[in-house]
Order: sequence, then structure tokens, then C-alpha cells
Amino acid sequence: MKSTELGAASSKLGASATDRLRWWIAGLLFVSTVINYIDRQNLSILARTIQDDLKISDIQYSYVVQAFLLAYTLTYIIAGRITDWLGSRLSMALFVGWWSLANALTALSRSALSLGFFRFLLGIGEPGNYTAAPKAVAEWFSPRERGLVIGLYTAGATLGATLAPPLVAFAAMHFGWRFAFLSTGSLGFVWLAFWLAIYKKPKTPVTTEVLPRSAHPWRTILRCPQTWRLLIARLLTDPVWYFYLFWFPKYLTDSRHLTLAAVGKTAWVVYLAADLGCLAAGYFSAVLIRKGIMPARTRVRLMIASALLLPFSPLVAVAPSAWAAVLIASLATFGHLSWQTSLSSLILDLFPKPLVGTVFGIVAAGSGLGGLLSTGLVGFSVTHYSYAPVFLVMGILHPIALFLILPMRRHETEVVTAA
Repeated sequence: MKSTELGAASSKLGASATDRLRWWIAGLLFVSTVINYIDRQNLSILARTIQDDLKISDIQYSYVVQAFLLAYTLTYIIAGRITDWLGSRLSMALFVGWWSLANALTALSRSALSLGFFRFLLGIGEPGNYTAAPKAVAEWFSPRERGLVIGLYTAGATLGATLAPPLVAFAAMHFGWRFAFLSTGSLGFVWLAFWLAIYKKPKTPVTTEVLPRSAHPWRTILRCPQTWRLLIARLLTDPVWYFYLFWFPKYLTDSRHLTLAAVGKTAWVVYLAADLGCLAAGYFSAVLIRKGIMPARTRVRLMIASALLLPFSPLVAVAPSAWAAVLIASLATFGHLSWQTSLSSLILDLFPKPLVGTVFGIVAAGSGLGGLLSTGLVGFSVTHYSYAPVFLVMGILHPIALFLILPMRRHETEVVTAA
């Protein structure tokens, strides 16, 4: 065989190994997000059980959720800079180890105060998953593939929320609610061993950005109007998802009078629909980009379609049965997660890789702030009125946020290259 043929064969084998490695990394990002949401979701599934055991009121429960969201919001900004400073590998290891330990320690709760403290610790660690993961995607995948990979690992969040109701309910009913926190908290440490063994920085990272690097990343990012548009869009729309994570299982028990076992059998459908929304956004973004549509325009088109599903939300409160309410709620979660997947991909389209972690942290701080503010309002509405006003407000948030997103079709800073 000629030397040129040997070189070509060697290059092909190297490319094949690299391709396998990056999809292993994508798989690990998916699994980390599954664990992230199981650890986050277990409190809402066990809310009524824990409230009864520890004598916690609905208002106190809302304070516990706010403790998590306060830490989550504040840490997001720092997590972004830590991610850009330490890199994807070390920062992800730090974040997963922290939140897994905090989740396991929740088993020690004896009051609303201690429960809120441990969920605050959880909130410090969990944001890092969503600053380190997109940075890894930016390092290993081209613009055409990024929407699909972000959809994949975002689907891990909703798969975690899908698996959590039956798994956590089973663990709590057979071994007690404290065991449920210990067992789910151990999952992150198993994942950590695989991550440290597999992940490495690519030798030839995908380079597509045209914006220059800046010696003052904070100034560059905060002066950019797109940053604020994305942040406010998440502030407005992410309360929908926080409600379905922290309150919808309670809604099924409080308003639809389902038992814990019945919640475990039905609530997963809402989160499965969210899974499908993530994957649909990733798939159709790849299809549209392959047809020659620029990435940013593709994401915005999909966000328009997603926003049209949320106005069905008020029908949940008047649905004739629990299953009908779950199916209508599934439209909302499908729409929101397809929206969120497209918004996350849009960040990678508009900002250079050296700033990606920081940008995700700043934008996601809007998400945490929206959740923090909305949780108190939901607690007030549920205590003094009902869930109906909550579902009504959810129907209009995405259409309002869409006006912030539409102008971003004109701000394409990435060049589509062959994957």
C-alpha cells in the first residue's frame, strides 16, 4: 500500500475514533442531565409525604423551593465563569459531585428550615450542568449538529423528570422518603467515574465563530443586546417549567385527589412529552439547516411554532378528568422544552465558544430569577385562590417573550460549515 493510502487510512481511523468519542460524550451529558432532574424532581414528588411528616405548610413548601431557586439563580452567573475557567471536564466533575452530595444530605432534614438548607446546597451545584454541557457541545460539534445534541441532553432533563415519579414513589413507599434521597444522590458519583475516565478536550475543536475574543468578557457580554433579550425571555417563560417540576405533582394530589401511587403512574406522561419536545426541536433544526437556512433563523422559526402550543394551558384547570388535565399539560411541556432547546442552540449561534459558559450562566440567571419570583406567586395563589389563575398566566408568557426573540433572526454571527 502506498504511503498516501496508509496516511488516508490512518486519518480515517482517527476520525472514526474521534467521532465515537464525541458521541460517548454526548451520551454522558444526556445521563448527567437525567440525574440532575431526578435529584431536583424528587422533592416535588414527595412533597405531600414530607409535608405531612415534617408538618410543613404549603407556604413553607414554597419557601423551600425558593431556597433552591435563590441558590440556583445566584450560582448560575458564577458557574458560567467557573466553566470557562476550569474547562468542561473539571467544572462538570465539580458540579455533579457537589449536587449529588447535597441531594443525599436532604435525607437528614428534620424541619422546613433544614430541608430548605439542603435544597439551597443542591441549588448551588445544579446550574453547572447547564453551563458545562453547552461548552462541551461547542467544543465537539458543528452548528448543524448542535441543535440535535442540545436537544439530546435537554431531553435528559425531561427523561429524568419522567423517570422520577415512578422510581421515587416506589423507593419512598417501600423504604421511606429519606432512602429516596440517599439512593438518587448516589447516582451522580457513579456517573462521575465514567466522565473523568472518558472526557478530554478535542485536539482540533470546531471553529465557526467570527466574533473576536475579548479581554473583558463580562463587558462584552453585558453590552450585547441579545444577552438581555435572551435573559428576559427565559425569565418570562421558564416559570412554566418550574411549575411543572415543583407544583404539578402537588396539583394532581391536591386538586385532582390522586394518591402518591397514582401520581407515579400518570405524571410521567407530562415529562415524556417534554422529552419529545427537546428531540423534535433538535431534529427539525438539523433538517432546516441542511436545507440551507441559517442557524439563528432556524431556531427562531421553531420557537414561533413552540409558542403557539402554550395558550392551551388554561384548559388544564377545567379538564373533565385527571388524565385529560395531564394530556393538556403535556402540550405545554412539549412546547416549552422545544422552545428552550431552540433558545439554547441560539446562544451557540450568536456567541463565540470562549464566552459560551459565561453567556449561558448569565442568561440562565434569568431563568432562576423567573422561577424564584413565580414560585412565591404560585404559593400565594394556591393558598388563597386556586391553581386556575396559574394556568391562565402560563398561556400568555411564551407569546409575550416571542417579541423579544423575533429580531434575533437578523443577528447571525456563525458561518454554517459542512459537518
